[in-house]
Amino acid sequence: MSKQVMDHVYDEEAPHEECGVFGAYDFDGADVAPSIYYGLFALQHRGQESCGIAVSDTEGPKGKVLSYKGMGLVNEVFEPEDLEKLRGNIGVGHVRYSTAGSSTRENAQPLVLNYVKGTLGLAHNGNLTNAPKLRRELEYTGAIFQTTIDSEVIAYHIARERLHTATVEEAVVRAMKKIEGAYSLVIMSPRKLIGARDPFGFRPLCIGRRDNTYFLASESCALDTVGAEFIRDVEPGEIVTISPDHGIQSVQDMCQEKHARCIFEYIYFARPDSHIDKMSVYESRILAGRCLAKDHPVDADLVVGVPESGNAAALGYSMESGIPYGTAFIKNTYVGRTFIKPKQSQRESGVNVKLNVLKEVVNGKRIVMIDDSIVRGTTSDRIISMLRDAGATEVHVRISSPPFLHPCYFGTDIPDEDQLIAHNKTVDEICKIIGADSLGYLELNRLPELIHGNCGYCDACFSGSYPIKPPEEDIRGEHEEFERGSRNR
Repeated sequence: MSKQVMDHVYDEEAPHEECGVFGAYDFDGADVAPSIYYGLFALQHRGQESCGIAVSDTEGPKGKVLSYKGMGLVNEVFEPEDLEKLRGNIGVGHVRYSTAGSSTRENAQPLVLNYVKGTLGLAHNGNLTNAPKLRRELEYTGAIFQTTIDSEVIAYHIARERLHTATVEEAVVRAMKKIEGAYSLVIMSPRKLIGARDPFGFRPLCIGRRDNTYFLASESCALDTVGAEFIRDVEPGEIVTISPDHGIQSVQDMCQEKHARCIFEYIYFARPDSHIDKMSVYESRILAGRCLAKDHPVDADLVVGVPESGNAAALGYSMESGIPYGTAFIKNTYVGRTFIKPKQSQRESGVNVKLNVLKEVVNGKRIVMIDDSIVRGTTSDRIISMLRDAGATEVHVRISSPPFLHPCYFGTDIPDEDQLIAHNKTVDEICKIIGADSLGYLELNRLPELIHGNCGYCDACFSGSYPIKPPEEDIRGEHEEFERGSRNR
């Protein structure tokens, strides 16, 4: 379905992240839409349901914003003529996978809000835990919502606070004092580009520069794509304002000592060529593989990874164990979102469409297969069967994350406990269900090693230890395909 070369096998069962955000401001006045397009292209793995770009000309009519968004992948939504029409030297872009709010064009971002002080363009990655409460409060004061996403709640609060502040960044600070949960924001005002990160730092955000153009991006790999130099990460709780008059300004009123960066960014979400909070994602996955080899050794002939996020961990396992590393799976990089197929039988055949096994590599060998996670179990079952059908004599599965035991409320669609295979089954029981000869997970106490212990992190989906109180109302608008049981790794 898709023409795009995907960085991840878009697994209908794999955990999905909500969004990727990107912003650009060219102080010399050149159009930024092409750069935003390529930045979103690099962030496509973070969201593949919808995308959009909004731009403005800082020397043109104040408050005039041009935007274009739609359902689908970046290269499906935008044609060259669409980008030609997006004239402006400041802009924001967004790719989305819905975890709160249904998958419709109305919920695609960026949001563009016209109000008495001008215009705001906003792109949001994360989930607010108090969104229903704030939404009801706004509705009872006359607010009319155009979407069902919590991002619009943020936009409303910024706009309302702006009526009582001297600057838009002050309005962002005031809004941040009201909203709770996970958010990385990229905001375009008529003359400023603003980035904001929640005080816990759940979701990443970084700053880059190319000549006289400044960028904000969910991951550093997007900066590389547009030829920008990485400057630094936006700190948890920090608000950065980028403008020609002052360059990069920082407001740290919301910064705090306790941080809770999502550990699964390093295990799965982020591209391996990204750096998040001074840590290489690739190195983190190598370390995960090394830890697995130390804690769960096995006699085998070959270590293989399930593309893409399992590959680096597999290499780490090989380096630590001395067992040769090999490529057992060939990925069809032109496969689109097979989870939208209506019949369960069609979805289940998606693994065979996306992956094929090199029989010459695995035939007659004892295989260690490294994957990033097991959610429900049926995708792992099918991949193991493929290896056995190709002649593997043994298949030992090693998972580069601890077992999923609890749902996530901070922008990741980890489901409720009753849908998680590890919640009420032992490791031995899971091993039998997926048909492996042995099964080993990354130990929970190894997680700090993945980031050299240099920052606070959130592992609530594994430990149940939530950094903030879970919402009284479950605000995760689960994808309708998810409800049909489409995610079954």
